[in-house]
Amino acid sequence: MRQDMANQPKNGPLSPSEFFGDGRSERPPVENTVARGSLADDELFVPKNSNNFPLTVDLKLLERGEERYKIFCSPCHGLQGDGNGFVVMRGMKAPPSYHQDRLRQAPNGYIYDVTTNGFGQMLGYSAQIPPRDRWAIIAYLRALQLSRNAKAADLPAELRDKLNQSGSSVTKPGGEPKPETGSKDSTGGGF
Repeated sequence: MRQDMANQPKNGPLSPSEFFGDGRSERPPVENTVARGSLADDELFVPKNSNNFPLTVDLKLLERGEERYKIFCSPCHGLQGDGNGFVVMRGMKAPPSYHQDRLRQAPNGYIYDVTTNGFGQMLGYSAQIPPRDRWAIIAYLRALQLSRNAKAADLPAELRDKLNQSGSSVTKPGGEPKPETGSKDSTGGGF
C-alpha cells in the first residue's frame, strides 16, 4: 500500500470519528478564541453601512489625511479626487471620481472597508495604512468632496465677503482678467 501524500489518513469535514468521546472529528474552538479574520481588531472599526466617524475631526487630522492621501491615493485618484491620477495617464483604467453623487453619499464605513480590503482593481491597503491614518484619509476626502460641492451661502459672512471681493479681481493664468460667471450665490470650489 502506498502511504504518502496521495493517500492520507484523515477525516473529511463533519465526518464521524471514534477517536474522540463525542464521536465528532471536528473540534469545538478553545474558549475565548476567534477565527482568523473574524476579529474587528481595533477600536476604530466601523461597519460598512455606518456613517459614524470614530475620531474627532480637527486640523491636525485633516493635515495628516491630506499627507497620506497624496502618498497612497493620488497616484490613481488624482490630487483633487477626480480619478485622473498619473497611473491613468499611463494606461490604467480610471477610478471613479470621489465627486460623483454615489461616492459623496456612500457611508464612511463603506469607504473605510474599500480602503482596507480593496474593491475592483483597487487593492486593499490594510498592510500599508494603519486604521487611524485610513480615517484621516477619509476625513480629508470628505473635506475634498465638500470643497468641490460647497455653496457660497454656507460660508460665514466674512468669508463670503472675501470671496465676493476676490471674484472681481481674479485673473487667468496668463494675466488676463477672467470673465465673471454665474451669480455671487453660485457654488464655490477650490477653498
